[in-house]
Amino acid sequence: MNCDQGLGMSMREAEAIDLLENLVSIPSPSGAESAAAHWLVSWMQAHSFEAHVDAVGNAVGVRGHGPNRIVLLGHIDTFPGALPVQREGEWLTGRGSVDAKGPLCAFVMAAATLQLAPDWQVVIVGAVEEETASSRGARHLLSTMAAPHYCVIGEPGGWDRITLGYKGRLVVDLHWRAPFAHSAGPHPLPAEGAVALWNAIVAYCQRFNAERTGAFERLEPALRHIATRDEGAYCSVEMTISFRVPAELNPSDLAAEVQQLVMANGLLPDEPISAGDGEQVRVTFSGAEVAFRASKNNPLVASFLRAIRRAGGNPRFVWKTGTSDMNVVGPVWGVPIVAYGPGDSALDHTPAERIHLGEYLRAIEVLREALEFLQRGVA
Repeated sequence: MNCDQGLGMSMREAEAIDLLENLVSIPSPSGAESAAAHWLVSWMQAHSFEAHVDAVGNAVGVRGHGPNRIVLLGHIDTFPGALPVQREGEWLTGRGSVDAKGPLCAFVMAAATLQLAPDWQVVIVGAVEEETASSRGARHLLSTMAAPHYCVIGEPGGWDRITLGYKGRLVVDLHWRAPFAHSAGPHPLPAEGAVALWNAIVAYCQRFNAERTGAFERLEPALRHIATRDEGAYCSVEMTISFRVPAELNPSDLAAEVQQLVMANGLLPDEPISAGDGEQVRVTFSGAEVAFRASKNNPLVASFLRAIRRAGGNPRFVWKTGTSDMNVVGPVWGVPIVAYGPGDSALDHTPAERIHLGEYLRAIEVLREALEFLQRGVA
């Protein structure tokens, strides 16, 4: 598929690329999505959607009023860190081009050009704060929207791949203030205690993973932040550790294991320490999400399989090691659900984030075909 306007691009394809480039050009890091959301709502209003920005800032667009409803849930926020937005041949570079304005714009364009049956309704959501532990936009839908018949999550995975699951998550923040020991003495320094705790956590994960070979079944830790600060005779230590949690492990059980490891390493005593003792330990947990695995035996998956094959692809199923809004809405709505979208997820959050426009256009075709198959019941 050609992405050069000088080489015969159709008006529809040009409009789809303009939509994506314009939205990527509006910065929208988590917590600052308003300008992008209002722009997208204006675009949808001009293209036959009933559209608005909801109470938490989600961009919402609706086509149709039928009883059969499908929600296409993308996210409009991006990882922080601006990138220059530029076209180079068939590539568009910019923050959010892959994660996840590419999938969101593919949703919007596919729905805008769909021949919608009278008994169907398509709802587009560009959710806020997906990149944070809050998933505020998706959680707002759970309290304001009845479960649809089908749901598609907008995340990059490649135009010929269907994502059926995401691992869970747990984030641990630790802070303690401990007295220095002389470097020539027998007692470990506070910074050495932090390293020892990290090594103990890695060892625990290795034991957990001993009989588990698949990436989706393994418990993976990541040391996101570590810092020490000298305070005279004391030292403050900060650590942030995140876990990608498999389906068989509940984040609350993992939190209890982490507490035990902290205690075993002498950082958290059996009794609370008062401020007057000079040594204070704080352990907090956030971002807990249970892993989610969707079924592949339903009309939604069948429609995507048929659409990808019709576009010349060999469809593959994917279970991802990150998390998404599928973890939030999937267990509650309990409906057929997949994640789909163009782009290479290895470029998420990187300085090299860019999307191939040919793949983006092909994903729009697949989405539109899948929605047509679904509403006609021919998957």
